[in-house]
Amino acid sequence: MPIIQTRRRFISSVALASAAGLLHVPRVAAAEGAFETPTVRMVRYPGAICVAPQNLSEELLRAERFTDVHYVDAWPTGEYAAQVAKGEADFALDFAAKAVQAIDNGGAVTALGGVHVGCYELFAKDEIHSIAVLKGRTVGLSILGANPHAFLIAMAAHVGLDPRQDIRWVTSTDPSIKPLELFAEGKIDAFLGGPPEPQELRARHIGHVIFNSTVDRPWSQYFCCMLVGNGDYVRKYPVATKRVLRAILKGADLCASEPARVAQRLVDRGFTDRYDYAVDALSGIPYGAWREYDPEDTIRFYALRLRDVGFIKSTPQKIIAENTDWRFLNELKRELKG
Repeated sequence: MPIIQTRRRFISSVALASAAGLLHVPRVAAAEGAFETPTVRMVRYPGAICVAPQNLSEELLRAERFTDVHYVDAWPTGEYAAQVAKGEADFALDFAAKAVQAIDNGGAVTALGGVHVGCYELFAKDEIHSIAVLKGRTVGLSILGANPHAFLIAMAAHVGLDPRQDIRWVTSTDPSIKPLELFAEGKIDAFLGGPPEPQELRARHIGHVIFNSTVDRPWSQYFCCMLVGNGDYVRKYPVATKRVLRAILKGADLCASEPARVAQRLVDRGFTDRYDYAVDALSGIPYGAWREYDPEDTIRFYALRLRDVGFIKSTPQKIIAENTDWRFLNELKRELKG
């Protein structure tokens, strides 16, 4: 369903982007060739904070001359790249490992660039101080198969655990089960989540952090969320694809330079109800990493981890050769230097 916004919301969104100088379309856009389509469909993530560059992208997309912008509700399973592969949306931000899985499953997905590093944090009981100690333990997460699960699969494999045999997963596929609350009550051993869940646990003084993907190596050296596009859209509409990526990267710059104002917009638009959690999360996520990090390294890293434990069959080389396209990102790194 498209998001319908009030005139007041639209004006405040434009004011925010204008204040950051992001509504200007570079002159180089005129030399990109004919703009093929004014239509784009983006995945919308209710409750998510780290994907603010996408959730608040409408005004930036309209500045890129998209006049027909639609937001499609995210699948409750958290399989955003797979949703794009099915043709239900044209673009989505998704965790790199989930993009790799969608590609391995034969999905028509093209990885276009990284957007930010980090955001996941693993909380544990006081007596647990490392991921390796989770063998035989219970770990809670929001949705089985969603981004935190794919992330913990890669983490477990990295320390020599079999994520299918060595860890007991507790998920919220049953609405009556809330893993975060089970962790708060001491009924499970650990909980992995992304904003605003870590902020809530800290505010309630529950558990302690044994892992933070924003700062802990090697994970902090690779992208978390990446922009993926439907393969057919990317091939048919290369100019439109580059403009979508430019809008998302400008949104990332906005998150880096104006986290407090972006946090207020997330609250105003109903993506989260806690301004303090949102500003804390946005201030700590490295949104400027898209200029420095190599997205191909990220795809290779997660493909190797997932292949090692049998979660994918494709080689990193095959995935990179057939389902990535960095030409738009490389051009934008030159265009958006400032």
